Amino acid sequence: MKLLVLSGGFGTRLANKINGLPKSLAPINGKPFLFYLLKSYLSQGITEFVFLLHYKSELIIEFLEKEKKSGILMSCSVEYVVEPEPKGTGGAIANAINDLSISENFLVTNGDTLLSSGVDKILNMESPAIAVKKEKKNTRYGSVEKKDNKIVSFNKEKDSNDEFVYINTGLYHLDCLVFANEPNQNFSIEETLFPKLVRKKILNSVTIDGSFIDIGIPEDYEKFCKLAKK
Repeated sequence: MKLLVLSGGFGTRLANKINGLPKSLAPINGKPFLFYLLKSYLSQGITEFVFLLHYKSELIIEFLEKEKKSGILMSCSVEYVVEPEPKGTGGAIANAINDLSISENFLVTNGDTLLSSGVDKILNMESPAIAVKKEKKNTRYGSVEKKDNKIVSFNKEKDSNDEFVYINTGLYHLDCLVFANEPNQNFSIEETLFPKLVRKKILNSVTIDGSFIDIGIPEDYEKFCKLAKK
């Protein structure tokens, strides 16, 4: 199954820390973050990757081509879809479905998050599905409310009274049918498509137990740098 990696963002919040590089190329002990992401998904059995690119796409492609030639991607299928203009997470996926004529189910992940597990679980859940993780509540993430493995709401306000909440990890099992009525333009899968699926009561969830890392802000990027040194 293909894994679509959303790597087109500008990385504005990390720009000063990583000298304007794409977030997925943020340096971690001499290796780009994308190297660690790929290692994780390779260890979980993924060998077909599609990278959805925009900002400084040539730098990401250069890294991936090097890994295809003599690195960790030598035995993998690697494709790219470069957006001429930003399309958001949902628009990027819809654009890739059209460009690559994708008709089978596929996985999606963010290019700035890393999960140590979850692929097996989410593949066993009917599409559309998202992977969630129980985490101590903080001010960065909203929470996900679920009932009997169905997502019933996304809570942006982050004002839950619970000490622990479920958060969206950014790993999805999807199919082209859920994008059938979505325009090929800039839109967010989290803010536009998922609420529609919740209203239809068809958005499934799986709870994962492995580690979840998101380097999207300087504090968490620095935290992962320290963790990687160990």
